[in-house]
Amino acid sequence: MFLVLFIIIYNIDLRAFDVPNDDGSSIILKWQSDEIFQSFEIFRSLNAGENFEKIGEVNGIEADFRDSNLKPNNDYYYKVSGKRDSILIFSNIAGPVKPVVQYFNLSRLPMAICIIILFASVLFYIRRARKGKKLFIRKIPALNAIEEAIGRATEMGKPVLYVPGIMDIDDPQTIASMSILARVAEKTAEYGTPLYVPTSRSMAMTMAQQVVKESATRVGRPDWYNPDNIRYITDDQFAYVSAVDGIMVRERPATNLYLGTFYAESLILAETGHSTGAVQIAGTAMPDQLPFFVAACDFTLLGEELYAASAYLSQEPIQLGSLKGQDFGKLIFIAVIVIGVISQIFNWQFFINLFNTIE
Repeated sequence: MFLVLFIIIYNIDLRAFDVPNDDGSSIILKWQSDEIFQSFEIFRSLNAGENFEKIGEVNGIEADFRDSNLKPNNDYYYKVSGKRDSILIFSNIAGPVKPVVQYFNLSRLPMAICIIILFASVLFYIRRARKGKKLFIRKIPALNAIEEAIGRATEMGKPVLYVPGIMDIDDPQTIASMSILARVAEKTAEYGTPLYVPTSRSMAMTMAQQVVKESATRVGRPDWYNPDNIRYITDDQFAYVSAVDGIMVRERPATNLYLGTFYAESLILAETGHSTGAVQIAGTAMPDQLPFFVAACDFTLLGEELYAASAYLSQEPIQLGSLKGQDFGKLIFIAVIVIGVISQIFNWQFFINLFNTIE
């Protein structure tokens, strides 16, 4: 009599359904019961009413279970048993439930919309730039100063030293540095000023040679190009720095440009260059090294200004459009963050749920 009353009062209502927005390999089980049970055992079968196999066990405070690694489009049946001391209470049989593959994750839809807007804005600004529309980009003092610094070196009859960082050509900052090097090489070739480019990677040297050679040819000075001025030194960090410091002390360049990826050597280079009296312009996206360059150099490109420099110097439509489009995308993300904070404060669940992921 007691057992019958226990079953009637503490019955387990089991529900099973396909996990939304997954690869069709999971089914979620949920049940409602009072916290009277010490544990729950979960059983699965491919046929209703027979051959149930135990697939897991959770403690009595749990009310759900996720069955993973299933075959898509197969029918599954489930039941759960609640255990208290020697008493076992079985739930109803839930099923059939079929895990289905969802090829598009709807929980990622808001992010997909943001990405589409970002790409659309980039394409829009590229098209405007190609049509000859003027796109405003704020002035970057460090880039404006490069041409003046090259002119100063020309007037003094001294060379220009360009250090493209210590990383290889697969580093984004090195690639950005090469774009700036092209502009620097054009100006130095035009003025007939020697340009030294010591590199710490052999591949970076090869690319730097090609960039400088093409720049010299572009301004009609192929005879100015000297491959011996673009040297590979060594991959070793501090041996490379020692060699570059030696060039500064021996050749006494009037302008030192440090643009790329730098680590502990940043202050050593900048301090040595400062001691020789050279005009120094640096740029890196390494946050830890920026304070050293700011302290020891005349001008510094901060963070992403290094990446924007290429578009700023070349005024090429595709690069300008990409830069403006990315800025527009950042504006969207900032707006989303601000609205998200306000939504949390005022509990606007609609906007909060837009960016929640479904497990």
